[in-house]
Amino acid sequence: MACFIVPVSEAIVTTVAEKIVKKHEDRTDIKECDGKIPFSKKLKVLNSMLWGGSGLLAFEHVWHGEVTPWFPFLTNAANPVDLAEMLHEMATVGTTMALLVTAVWGVSMFAIEKIRNRKTDGANEEETAV
Repeated sequence: MACFIVPVSEAIVTTVAEKIVKKHEDRTDIKECDGKIPFSKKLKVLNSMLWGGSGLLAFEHVWHGEVTPWFPFLTNAANPVDLAEMLHEMATVGTTMALLVTAVWGVSMFAIEKIRNRKTDGANEEETAV
């Protein structure tokens, strides 16, 4: 029904946050150095995941006629009984999807940092051995 609205809302917030962080990094001249990825690039990955998944899910809802190009746009928003069901779905399914996408992003960023640190630690050990 409208479960895609929750990840879209998170994507809007993280897009604004990415722009602010990027502006701050540009002002302080933070570059990709010492094997660290700037936080703005990490946020860009999260944004891509959220916008892509939400867009695909919104398309699926349009395909099945749950989203219409006329007011109230969501077919279940016209009837109060359906509206309660839609809000419940947004609170349960939409929130779960948004949290799951964010968790997968967090775990992948953690794994990337660990792998990058392992590679740089290995290079430093080789330099000291020579």
